[in-house]
This record gives sequence, structure tokens and C-alpha cells, in this order.
Amino acid sequence: MNSNFFADAIELKMRLQWGQPAFTIIDVRDRSNYNLAHIAGAIPLPLDNLASRAHSTLQRERDIYIYGDDDAQSAYAAQILRISGFTSVCEIAGGITAWENIGGSLEGTTCIATS
Repeated sequence: MNSNFFADAIELKMRLQWGQPAFTIIDVRDRSNYNLAHIAGAIPLPLDNLASRAHSTLQRERDIYIYGDDDAQSAYAAQILRISGFTSVCEIAGGITAWENIGGSLEGTTCIATS
């Protein structure tokens, strides 16, 4: 992971394509938005229970990529994780919109409906 708190969607896509190990993608949007479409492989950890579930769900040694409805939500979620002791947390600039714009793989009910 880069040394910044931010990553662009291309960086994440390259890591997925190269099969790089030891990273987690987190979607902090509400469950209904996650169900509609999310980055392939992302796990849902809605913002309202992120702090309570982070320690039991996430591994501290893994790089964490996080996205929300917008960059502000991603930044807030990343701050929660950093305060909780997760040090390798990176916000995906532009979130799912940026991911879609580069042709990143999506999963969800809207993806099935348009197939």
C-alpha cells in the first residue's frame, strides 16, 4: 500500500489483478446500497456499526481499502479505524463511482439485472 491515506481506483484494481495478498476492501455504505452494487470482494461494514465490528472482523496486519457514499464518508470511516488502532487504512478516492469509471468489477443485484 502506498504511504498516503488515499488511493485511486486504478491502484486497487492493479493489486486485485496482480493477486497481491493481505488486503481487505470495506464498503461502509448502508446494506441496501451494498446489495445493489459493490466492488467485487468488498465486505459490508456499515458506518453505523463499524467501530463495534472492526476488531472482530478485520485483521490489523492487512492493508485496508475503504469506500463509502462519498469521500467524506470514506474519510470518516477511515478515521474511526485509525483511532481504533488500524494503521494501514487507505480511502479509495471517488469510491464506487471511480471504480465503475475504470471498469472495475462489481457485484450486486443491479449487476445481475443488467447482465
